[in-house]
Amino acid sequence: MSNNSSLTQFLLLAFTDRRELQLLHFWLFLAISLAALLANGLILSAVACDHHLHTPMGFFLLNLSLTDLGCICTTVPKAMHNSLQNTTTISYMGCAAQAFFFLFFISAEYFLLTIMCYDRYVAICKPLHYGTLLGSRACAHMAAAAWATGFLSALLHTANTFSLPLCQGNALGQFFCEIPHILKLSCSHSGYLREIGLLGVGACLGFVCFVFIVFSYVQIFRAMLRIPSQQGRHKAFSTCLPHLAVVSIVISTSFFAYLKPPSIFSPSLDLVLSVLYSVVPPALNPFIYSLRNQELKDALRKMMTRCFSGETRCRVSAM
Repeated sequence: MSNNSSLTQFLLLAFTDRRELQLLHFWLFLAISLAALLANGLILSAVACDHHLHTPMGFFLLNLSLTDLGCICTTVPKAMHNSLQNTTTISYMGCAAQAFFFLFFISAEYFLLTIMCYDRYVAICKPLHYGTLLGSRACAHMAAAAWATGFLSALLHTANTFSLPLCQGNALGQFFCEIPHILKLSCSHSGYLREIGLLGVGACLGFVCFVFIVFSYVQIFRAMLRIPSQQGRHKAFSTCLPHLAVVSIVISTSFFAYLKPPSIFSPSLDLVLSVLYSVVPPALNPFIYSLRNQELKDALRKMMTRCFSGETRCRVSAM
């Protein structure tokens, strides 16, 4: 297999060779995906239909749910299909599409989490300027920038990676198509360095976002300590806890997956880590936000009450 002109499919990493465990994996991923689809769908409906959630945080939460749905729908269905059919193949174009959409949604999610951190910073540290700094137009522009940056990043990485000649076989050490694993099959030194350069730029941008998040939370915690009442500090911390939990899960799992020491390399460990950063956060995010956001819980409760009573009308007003 000399180059990608003759490459028609890739081989994904199987979770197990035992048929019983393959079926168990299928049902487990089915349960996770259905839970994620239901939870994120409920959040989307609640934010759209309840005017109390037409706030900057509600708007960003809606966008975050869209990225979560995108991540789940990109990686999980093919893994479920392969487990059910006892196969590991994915077509060349299917692999390119999967790599593009996963990078698109995961990048957009990371940028949205950075923006949501800014929302919490303004709400706690500069409450008098909240309406000015986070008006409807500003929120729309920031969300559009997150989606556009994710799209451009995914397009550049996918176009460059899949234009490289691949001569190291077609077996990927991952259960879905991911850019770093495809790069290992490349035999083009210049193209490989070009992609490494793009990854370096993306890593620097991600590091800037990480520093911004850390700096913002340092300022947030300092502002919390100046709040005179314990009830006020608890309320301020409760508004930040869901975002802080989601950011911690996303950053810790992805950082450990790519920055772990080579001495602890293991295909099984890599497989578990890839599930942790690609499947678990999109499934957990809606539950984390629902448990700590009283307005969201009230909106979901009212929506479910209307559904059971037969009232399906949804009124949407401007943010």
